[in-house]
Amino acid sequence: MRMRSAWARGRKSRSSRCIDIKLVLVVLCVLTVGLSCPSETARKPSVRPAQEPDGIVLFFTGNELGALKPCGCSGGQLGGLSKRAAIFRGVPARRRMILDAGALVGDDREQDLIKFGVLFEAFRLLGYDVANLTRQDIATARSLGLLSGSDQAFAIISAAWGPGREDRPRRFSKEFRVKGRDVVVNVVALDAQSDPMARATEFFASQPGRQSVDIVILENCDAQSRQAWARGAGADCLVCPTDSDEPQVFSEPGAKPLIFTPGRFGRHVVRIEAGFSEAQGELVLAFEDVPVDETLPEDEPLEGLYRQYQILVRQGNILEKYPRVPLPDDLRYVGSRNCASCHEYEYSRWSSKAHADAFATLVEVGSDYDPECVVCHVVGMDRSSGFVTADRTPEMKNVGCENCHGPGSEHVRTWGQAVTVEPKSTCLDCHTPEHSSGYAGHEAEYLKKIVHWREP
Repeated sequence: MRMRSAWARGRKSRSSRCIDIKLVLVVLCVLTVGLSCPSETARKPSVRPAQEPDGIVLFFTGNELGALKPCGCSGGQLGGLSKRAAIFRGVPARRRMILDAGALVGDDREQDLIKFGVLFEAFRLLGYDVANLTRQDIATARSLGLLSGSDQAFAIISAAWGPGREDRPRRFSKEFRVKGRDVVVNVVALDAQSDPMARATEFFASQPGRQSVDIVILENCDAQSRQAWARGAGADCLVCPTDSDEPQVFSEPGAKPLIFTPGRFGRHVVRIEAGFSEAQGELVLAFEDVPVDETLPEDEPLEGLYRQYQILVRQGNILEKYPRVPLPDDLRYVGSRNCASCHEYEYSRWSSKAHADAFATLVEVGSDYDPECVVCHVVGMDRSSGFVTADRTPEMKNVGCENCHGPGSEHVRTWGQAVTVEPKSTCLDCHTPEHSSGYAGHEAEYLKKIVHWREP
């Protein structure tokens, strides 16, 4: 336990932080999968048995941006590392390749550093073959000491290796045997702005007697450079980052190369099956968008890994360290109970609504110490007089009066003479597509659930 808490404490020197995180990853491995490393035979089987595809299956994820699991406080949410396992294991290991296109976390805050280490361990448990790391990923992984070992369970490629680092690979290859034919899948990481397109053709040198699927992961790729690389790279696939949460295909149906993005936040997995056409015997690619749906079964080792992440966040006091700024004009939050003396009817009605017990939904799923989840279930967590923890500020738990009406100190002091002012939240601050998938298009229905006033 001491090793884990040491990792999560404050900002430390890079050298000591590297040692802490390596120790934590060992602890995570032991706690989630016992004393042996995972294998295809040791893993808990998915509900649906693996099906033998006609060709080979390439699974793509990317732009995780630290999304380990949906909040779970409402239905219909997509994503979750523990549910991803069922998708991958629907294809036998000898016929699949699993690749992440990079952008593991969005920042270098303490919580992001914890997530980064957890994602590395999750990729190992999920059986990833290769992960492309962006420039920020490389800097984070290096600061955590995750690039120094020789026992990495999956390959790492990157377009961001600096000058003089030719020992660091930009290409990964995996060989398959399909219907008596040798097939090799080549994955290359290149920068669309600084790398010449000729580099791709150098990596994709033909091999006699083998057919290949050549894939380029492009960094710094806009719409213009995407089209240029499509014409000149000689690849079968181009993988480009975008701001879209869902996977997108940018190329025309049947066109070569297939140009796509895997989406963001791990809500979808791109499944590409490469099979031989009956007419000409050439490899043909079939694209499929697979949502990581909440009905998919959980994988217990990965669920255990997420529980350890929650412990690290709690022990690191990440919630208490959340950045808070003062309210304007010396205003303060006072808590919903202070409104009851004058607004008895409204308080009574509010007390019977779901907002009044919003914090309990986080307790049920174990996310009550994760600031990324807590912020929408309490009063004023981003302000100096708002929620800190359930123990220190219990009066600020749940979605209360001051979320929507603004801080109440001056209103209470003047017995209602002073009106409440900003900051005030709107429904859309928390009921986003990410956290509340059923809200859009059903606003009136949601509003009926929180009515606690007399006027229409």
